[in-house]
Amino acid sequence: MKYQNREEFEKVDSFGVGAPNDAFAKYFVGNSFLKPLTEFGKCPVFLANVTFEPGCRNNWHIHHAKSGGGQLLICTAGEGWYQEEGKEAVSLVPGTVITIPAEVKHWHGAKADSWFSHIAVEVPGEECSNEWCEPVSDEDYNKLV
Repeated sequence: MKYQNREEFEKVDSFGVGAPNDAFAKYFVGNSFLKPLTEFGKCPVFLANVTFEPGCRNNWHIHHAKSGGGQLLICTAGEGWYQEEGKEAVSLVPGTVITIPAEVKHWHGAKADSWFSHIAVEVPGEECSNEWCEPVSDEDYNKLV
């Protein structure tokens, strides 16, 4: 279900919107919010609820790892998009689970007309790092319906 109104969206966002994602704002078009669900460094798996305002998306990026690594997205509220380089975008709705292997260039975010949240799971691995790439262009994003 799509939500344009933040107050209505917050009623269905089980984990809460969280704080503005200022530390990573330069890698997003639009505003995103972050609510850690595990404490980084104290739990072997880091989980966070990431919320995107309508039209917000992160830049293309790659989760590198010597072995293991990658990311899982567990969609919880609203509607969004996920796209791997060279492939069609996938519509995201609550209950969708996306498995992103290491070394796959991709992006994810909200649809233009809906707030969106997913739980991001950083998959443990050896020598993991993230490479942030170019923004998803407005031209390419606006083609998605």
